[in-house]
Amino acid sequence: MKKLSFSNAANYFKLIRITSWPKNFFVLVPAIFSKHIFETAFLKNVILAFFVFSLASSIVYIFNDIMDASKDAIHPLKKDRPIAKGKVTKGQAGLLMIVLFVIFLIITVRLKYDFVMIVWCYIILNILYTLFFKKIVIVDIFCIASGFMLRVLAGAFIISVLISNWLILTTMFLSLFLAVMKRRVEIASSPNALEQRDVLKDYSLNFTDQIGAITASGVILSYALYSVADRTVKSFGTEGLVYTTIFVIFGIFRYMYLVYKKEIGENVIEVLLTDLPMMINLILYVLTTVYIIYLRY
Repeated sequence: MKKLSFSNAANYFKLIRITSWPKNFFVLVPAIFSKHIFETAFLKNVILAFFVFSLASSIVYIFNDIMDASKDAIHPLKKDRPIAKGKVTKGQAGLLMIVLFVIFLIITVRLKYDFVMIVWCYIILNILYTLFFKKIVIVDIFCIASGFMLRVLAGAFIISVLISNWLILTTMFLSLFLAVMKRRVEIASSPNALEQRDVLKDYSLNFTDQIGAITASGVILSYALYSVADRTVKSFGTEGLVYTTIFVIFGIFRYMYLVYKKEIGENVIEVLLTDLPMMINLILYVLTTVYIIYLRY
C-alpha cells in the first residue's frame, strides 16, 4: 500500500470533500438567532462545533466512497472521485479515515456530552444510511435531511441555548426539500440512474415534484410564522424579521427553477457558490438578518 504523500495531497483533500464543509455552517444558526454570534465565548464554541462536524462529515464521506466505489465509477459526476477513479486505494482511504477518527476522538473527549452525542448520532445514522437506509424509499431522504437537523441541534447544544420550534420546523422542511431535489436531479439528469442508486426505481419525477412542492411550502410557512411569533418579536424587539421572508421565498423558487429547468441541484453548495442570483440573495438575506437582529437598536 502506498504511503500518504504530498504529491497526492490534492486527491486526499478531494476525498475528505472540503468543498462540502460549508454545509456545517448550519451549526451557526442557533448562535445567530439567539443573538450570541458576536460574543467571543459563543463564537469560539460554534467554530469548534463547525470543525468537529467537518471532521465527522469527512469520515462519513470517506466511508461512503469506499463502500460505493463501484457505483460511483459509472456516475457522470461521482466517477471523478479519487477512489472511483483509482487515484486513491481503498486501503489508503481507510487509513486516512482512521487518522481523522482518532483526531475526532481526541477533540471531542472534553466537549459537552449532549453535543458529542448529536455528532455520534450523525456518524452512526450516515453509516446506517450507506449500508441500509439508502435503499429504502422515503427513509433515504429523511436520513439525508436529518444531517442538517442534527447540525442545527448540535449548534444549540454546544452553546446551551433553546431554539424556536418554528425554526426547527423550518430546518426540517428545508432539509427534506433539499434531499428530494437531490433525488429529482439524479432521476432527470442521468440515463443510467437506476444502476447508480437502487432506490431511484421507487421514485418518479411526478412523485418528487409533489414532495418538493409540499416541503417548499413548509419551509416558507414555517419561516414566516417564526418571524412573527411572539417569542421572536419579543427577543429581537421588532417585527422586522418578517421582511426577510422574501429572501427565503426567492431562494426556494430559484432553487426549484435550477432543478426543474437546468437539472442542477444535486449539490446544494455548488448551487449556492455558482449561481449568481442565489449568491446575491443569500448575501442580502444574511446582511438583512444581521442588521435586524443585531444592529437595529
